Amino acid sequence: MDIHKVLSVLPHRYPFLMIDRVLEFEHDKRLLALKNVTFNEPFFNGHFPVRPVMPGVMIIESLAQATGILAMESHPDLVKGDALYYFVGIDKARFKRPVEPGDQLHLEVEIKGTKRGIWMFSGKATVDGKIAATAEIMCTAREF
Repeated sequence: MDIHKVLSVLPHRYPFLMIDRVLEFEHDKRLLALKNVTFNEPFFNGHFPVRPVMPGVMIIESLAQATGILAMESHPDLVKGDALYYFVGIDKARFKRPVEPGDQLHLEVEIKGTKRGIWMFSGKATVDGKIAATAEIMCTAREF
């Protein structure tokens, strides 16, 4: 899935779009996406000027956007009309290594289940095959 397809699925736009490409997609199961981390990211101006590091919350947001693509591509009827797909919870977030400009962040998310309209996912962000972050993420679609 190239950037044009990503833009047709996610409502996010610069500077908050965190998915550049989808590399693998298994309907109703898992998704592997890519975020090219560049020095031009707006958050690097202040985090940190002496040694740029991608904020952990932005890594988690990247994983959450990957869950959105997985859910919406698996169930296109999920978000329709006046509805949005919202990030509603996070558990067990862990950060193992810094993500820096020039890294390619691989975002792997897997559906763990749904309960009363809340989707549960496990997520893993890696750089060069090494874990940068993991988390359990919850999302839902709601009318606004």
